[in-house]
Amino acid sequence: MTDDALADIQRRYDRLRAEISHLGMILAGTVVQRFNICGTPACRCRTDPALRHGPYYQYTRKIGGKTTTRNLTPAQAARYQQWIANRRRLRRITTEMEDLTRQADQILTHQPSTPPGRQPKGPI
Repeated sequence: MTDDALADIQRRYDRLRAEISHLGMILAGTVVQRFNICGTPACRCRTDPALRHGPYYQYTRKIGGKTTTRNLTPAQAARYQQWIANRRRLRRITTEMEDLTRQADQILTHQPSTPPGRQPKGPI
């Protein structure tokens, strides 16, 4: 039972490790899409929210404790969103890997402490 459970955990762990190798680039931060109101008093953007200027894309992240923001093209925004999604997936995978490791630890620490291949002796 213990060997089967450990083998199953190892198979699941190996699948997660393989998934990591196919993730691609990772990036921390957020991409937002903005629609802006301009400074022209008679512009259409002031009267109807559906007619605001945009979309404009911005990438935001913290560097050294300070928030930094960059404007992106639509193509850059799509690429950054994929990288950010890859990072989120990586975090979920590593959390699963840690959970599997804890499960393996539970199995190993709750089995008898006899060396492999030896049977514990019965009452004398």
